[in-house]
Amino acid sequence: MSDNGCAYPSDCELTQALLQKAASRLQPEERGYVWKSCLPRAKPVKLLLLDVDGVLTDGSLSYTHDGREIKTFHSRDGLGLNLLREAGVEVGLITARTSEALKKRAQDLSIPHVYQGRRKKIEVYREILAKLNLQDHEVAYMGDDWLDLPLLVRVGFSASVADGAPEVRDVVHYVSKRNGGKGAVREVCDLIIDAKGMTETLLANYLK
Repeated sequence: MSDNGCAYPSDCELTQALLQKAASRLQPEERGYVWKSCLPRAKPVKLLLLDVDGVLTDGSLSYTHDGREIKTFHSRDGLGLNLLREAGVEVGLITARTSEALKKRAQDLSIPHVYQGRRKKIEVYREILAKLNLQDHEVAYMGDDWLDLPLLVRVGFSASVADGAPEVRDVVHYVSKRNGGKGAVREVCDLIIDAKGMTETLLANYLK
């Protein structure tokens, strides 16, 4: 019997058991020393900025017969970004390319800060900091290649995908277990949420 004298566990007991089970599953895979060492850097983050090609996508470029670009996004990355906003963190995208597919994805996810066709990302970064009145230590950035280096070495918390350029992986605070477009962004979202102590609260909302 459960503590409430019933033959079956209460909703509260069931929820707590599921939370503990979920946490134990995450521990061996991705919540090791590096993950934990990044939590102090991730805790102050108020804005997560992302590169697109190679981060939100796997970096592949596909075109239709009439020249329109096709991009493929991962649904778990999308949910991770939604969860991050629920935790009080804003999201922005900076990319050197321009794509209608990305515009549509950003609209679907209600991402307010989208900068396309901006090769000099450091200029965009300065604009965003001034607009949102943020400091470097309050910003996280995830990239995968050389164009991202000026931001990666400046933000408070930097991350790369598992298949990012070696020069990028060498300078960031965290390298995801997953490749770009395969859930790497979700992993960083989870880390920031964990740093803010919001994991169990957000997960509980989905177990109601």
